[in-house]
Amino acid sequence: MKGKVLVVAGPTASGKTSLGVRLAKALDGEIVSADSMQVYRGMPIATAQPTEAEKEGVAHHLMGFLSPDAPFSVAKYQALAFQCIKDILSRGKVPILLGGTGLYIDAVVNNTQYLDGSGTPRRKTLEAQLAEEGAQAMLERLRKIDPETAKMLHINDTKRILRALELYEATGMTMSKQRELSHTQESPYAFCKFLLCAKDRQVLYERINRRVDQMLSDGLLEEAKTFFALKNAATSKQVIGYKELYPYLNGECTLEQAVEKLKMETRRYCKRQLTWFRKSADYIRLEIDTLSPEELFLAAKRQSQLFLGEKL
Repeated sequence: MKGKVLVVAGPTASGKTSLGVRLAKALDGEIVSADSMQVYRGMPIATAQPTEAEKEGVAHHLMGFLSPDAPFSVAKYQALAFQCIKDILSRGKVPILLGGTGLYIDAVVNNTQYLDGSGTPRRKTLEAQLAEEGAQAMLERLRKIDPETAKMLHINDTKRILRALELYEATGMTMSKQRELSHTQESPYAFCKFLLCAKDRQVLYERINRRVDQMLSDGLLEEAKTFFALKNAATSKQVIGYKELYPYLNGECTLEQAVEKLKMETRRYCKRQLTWFRKSADYIRLEIDTLSPEELFLAAKRQSQLFLGEKL
């Protein structure tokens, strides 16, 4: 009998935390974060980490535990997530994998097997070439080697661009070929997957705009100033919410222009998230503009109980 895991996925500002917490409280569960930036500590506003009040006493794992300058990878995340899931199940509770990083969720759900091509001597060379030639040149180089992976990556996602180049140079295998060959071991767990989405995408965009305004009220600008003062926090400076504010802090634009840029980039990120999740047909779609919050929760709870074998 496989251990059973719930998944709550969706784009930014879709209401994942609220639904995940309600399910956890109703089903005696704990949350395992699947967000590639929430792993870093000291940047709760930009990465939209839930506050203690929003957690409502529910245990959250893999959130705010890593130094912003520490190297991290999807393979490392996968190993930690499996450890958390095993521990939660061993205590008779329900693991709820929750987040918007589709790559992290797929790594756990599909039990992806990763080649060891990270941390090679080529990484420092690639980083130097990035600094000299720029992100566009590195993405073009990747496109010639592995067009499928290049198509999936945003130009600002330099960490994964370099990772794909490094993997190819270390192993002779492209990232897309690795993905093709990686799903050979069945996952030790069974999953019930929910996807928060909207019939009208504009609803999501409006929620994003309101969230950005709230983040600024909560102190995002001060948080960004702190991190731009840290010369070694290169990863965190790629966070949506920091890099868009840099031109303002550097006197290159107005705050209004920087905020509008931040909202636009967050909407673009939302589109990329939706594109990723559309690749999987086994999500139970929950439309936030069709169902009320209560209806959405009750639908997810009912499906979860059926999956878990609990009495309704």
